[in-house]
Amino acid sequence: MQQLRPDVGAQIVLRLRAAGCVFAEDEAQLLVAESAGPEELESNVRRRVAGTPLEYILGWAAFAGQRIAVAPGVFVPRLRTELVVDLAAAALTRKAAVPGVLEPGPRTVVVDLCCGSGAVGAALALRFTGIELHAADIDPAAVACARQNLGPVGGLVHQGNLFEALPHELRGRVRVLAVNAPYVPTAAIETMPPEARLHEARACLDGGADGLDFHRLVARGAKEWLAPGGQVIIETSVRQAPATAAILASAGLAVQTVRSEELDGTAVVGTAGLEV
Repeated sequence: MQQLRPDVGAQIVLRLRAAGCVFAEDEAQLLVAESAGPEELESNVRRRVAGTPLEYILGWAAFAGQRIAVAPGVFVPRLRTELVVDLAAAALTRKAAVPGVLEPGPRTVVVDLCCGSGAVGAALALRFTGIELHAADIDPAAVACARQNLGPVGGLVHQGNLFEALPHELRGRVRVLAVNAPYVPTAAIETMPPEARLHEARACLDGGADGLDFHRLVARGAKEWLAPGGQVIIETSVRQAPATAAILASAGLAVQTVRSEELDGTAVVGTAGLEV
């Protein structure tokens, strides 16, 4: 980490604050710590002032206690998505005798669908070493990031459209299907913060006219892929949650909506019926 004179650091904070960076002090510290020298620091500060997301400049995003590699255009994981991780972890432990320890038997299959950078899968792999982790996304840049994040923990990343990307042998075996698919209504994208609408790929934001196109597609295929008692966990918004829940219920899943004020996250959980 390079050492700066206090007045230089203060100037960086002022520049960032003038550009509208709410957490200017924290961002300045990160830019200083991650820059190799004064020239790179100045370049990075200029990029940030111009509106480039901090995560793209650093090459990583903080998520669930980890650094997740991200590249330009790839969806940057948000704090609210940690709710999906927490719900997935609860699903993996709900039948275990000891919290955090998987049940004995065949390897437990977890799928991070529409994985983006693979942040959800990486967070679950950190908590559970016994899972068979798969992730899928249609975007080549996202798949490259996900492989960088999940490869070291044994996760397999597949490129393709939703369930079409997954190996056929996973049908009926998935214990947890974690989904952070695009759910922003098309018309609402123009009202998003510029860091998202100008820098993240539109395909990772646009959920169709009502934002729920991908939720319908996931619900349509979920039961075929879930194991008995398996769960699909879909991130959604407070406003869209009733519709997301109705979509999963119409697919024959028992549904529960969960809201975390702390994380500002909302998700709907659909559970497949147990075999008699």
